[in-house]
Amino acid sequence: MNIWRMTFKEIAFRKSASVLALTAVAVAVAALVGALMALDLHRRHSEQVLTSHEERVDALMAELRDEMRKASLKLSYNLLIVPEEQNLRDWYTEGYGRQYMPEEYVDRLASSNLMTVQHLLPTLQQRVEWPEQGGRTILLIGTRGYVPHLHQDPKKTLDLGHMVPEGTVVLGYQLQQILSVEEGDTVRLLGREFTVHRCHEERGSRDDITAWIPLGEAQEILGREEQINAILALKCMSCQGVGLHSVRGEVGRVLPDTQVVEMGSRVLARYESRARVGEEAKAALEQEREHHAAMHARREAAAGAMSPALILAAAGWLALSAFRDVRLRRGEFGILRAIGVRSGRVLGMFVSKAAVVGLAGGALGYAAGILVGVYFGRAAEGASQVSLTPAEMLRPDWAALALTVALTVSILATWVPAMLAARTDPAMILREGGR
Repeated sequence: MNIWRMTFKEIAFRKSASVLALTAVAVAVAALVGALMALDLHRRHSEQVLTSHEERVDALMAELRDEMRKASLKLSYNLLIVPEEQNLRDWYTEGYGRQYMPEEYVDRLASSNLMTVQHLLPTLQQRVEWPEQGGRTILLIGTRGYVPHLHQDPKKTLDLGHMVPEGTVVLGYQLQQILSVEEGDTVRLLGREFTVHRCHEERGSRDDITAWIPLGEAQEILGREEQINAILALKCMSCQGVGLHSVRGEVGRVLPDTQVVEMGSRVLARYESRARVGEEAKAALEQEREHHAAMHARREAAAGAMSPALILAAAGWLALSAFRDVRLRRGEFGILRAIGVRSGRVLGMFVSKAAVVGLAGGALGYAAGILVGVYFGRAAEGASQVSLTPAEMLRPDWAALALTVALTVSILATWVPAMLAARTDPAMILREGGR
C-alpha cells in the first residue's frame, strides 16, 4: 500500500487525535503570526502618528520663522552698533552718544556677507533745543532709511517705516500735540522749514519727544558731515543658533572699532517666547517618538516570550500524543513488522502524518493569525484608520515562516516516538500476545 494512502487512512481513522494535533500546531502558529501582525500594525500606526506630528511641528516651525521675520520687521530694531569708545552708561542716560564714526561704516557692513545682521539703519542722534518753540529740548535723529545688504534680493527688502523723505520731518506724539500739526503741515526747525511727513502714535518712550529728519540735513545742522553715532540693525531671528556672541564676532571682523549691544524689545521677548513654543513642540515630538519606541519594545518582548512558549507547548503536546499512540498500538506495529512491513515504512508513516498535520495546521494557523492580529492590533491601537492592502496582509514571508515552523515542530515532536514504533521487535510483541 502507498505510504501516503496509509497516512491519510491513519488520519481518517484517528480523527480526534489528528484534530487535536492539528489544533495544537494551528494555535502555536496563529500566536506567532498574530503577534507579527499586531506588531506590524503598531509600527504602521506609530509611523502615521509620528509623521503627522512631524508635519505639524514642521508647519509650526515654518510659521514661527515667518511670523518672527515679519514681527521683527514690524516692531523695532534689536541691535545697536556704536563706536568702541562710547560709554554705554552715557548712552542710556542721555539717550544718544557723544562718540562718532564714519557714515561709510554702514555701507561697509552692507557690502559684507554677514547673514546674522540685517536691515541696517544709520542714525545721527543728539538732544537739541528747539528755538522756534521757546527752547524746548527734543531728541533730533537724522536717518537716511535702512540699508539692505548688497547680496539680498531687492524684491525681498522691506520698508521698515524709518524712511524720511528729503525736506520732511517725522514727529513724535508729544511734539505733534504741542504743535497741533497734521501731516502735510509745515514747521520750522533750527532755522529750516520741513513738511510734516508722518506723526507717530503715542509710544510712552523717548520717541514721543523725537523729531526725525533726513540724515544729510541733520549732519549739516549739527556740523557732523558724513558722520553718525549709531547703527541700528536687526538680528536674524530665523537663523538657527544665532547669539549675541556670534553677532559681535561677525560685526567685529568688519568693523573692529565698534561694539554691539542687544536692546531688550518686544521683538526679542516675543521671539524668545515663540522660540520656546517651537522647542517645546520639538521636545513633545521626541517624547512621543520615545514613547512609541518603548511601547513597541515592550510588545516585542511580550511576543518574544509568548510565541516560543506556545510553540514549545504545542511540541510537548504532539510528543506526548505520539508517545501515547505508540504505547497503545505496540501490537499493531508488531503485526505490521511480522507480515514484512519494513521499519523505514513505519517511520515514514509517522513522519508523513506529522508533515500533513504540520502543513495543515500551519496554513490554518497562518490564516487565523492574520485575522486575530488585525483585530486585536487595531483594537489595541484604536487605529481602525490604519488600512492594509491584501498584499500587505497576505505576507508570503510570514506564510513561509508559518509553514516552516509548523512542519519543523510537528516532525521533531513525533520523531522519537516514530523511531520507537519503527524499531518495535515483532517477535517480542507476538510472544507477549501469546502469554
